Amino acid sequence: MSLSVKVFVVGADGERQVQDVPDGCSDVAGPESWRTRVWGSEVVRSLGAEFLPILADADLQVEPEQVPAFLRECLLLRENLERIVAGMTEPVMSNREPRTAISDRLANIENAAGRARAMGGGVLVW
Repeated sequence: MSLSVKVFVVGADGERQVQDVPDGCSDVAGPESWRTRVWGSEVVRSLGAEFLPILADADLQVEPEQVPAFLRECLLLRENLERIVAGMTEPVMSNREPRTAISDRLANIENAAGRARAMGGGVLVW
């Protein structure tokens, strides 16, 4: 199983409507094990991240008004990729360089958050 990142909008009826992933975009946010090994790791928490560490215990739902703060958190992680990789106690993927693997999945999350901001929506990572 893999974690997926999706954009949602709140419809007129108050229900969340998950949006299709546009062509050319990926919704992969990492393997399921990354809930604790990457996004909820001690090193990510030590950077002050508050959203992504939620994945260690539950799915993440970022409300539309939280998206700007979520994007700032993504930027914080991007600026500290070397520190995150150095803090990993075991490899995050066996077939890819760890920094690239994390960076690519973070890019998918950032892309979804950017789309959410543009349409006044929120972000789900599950």
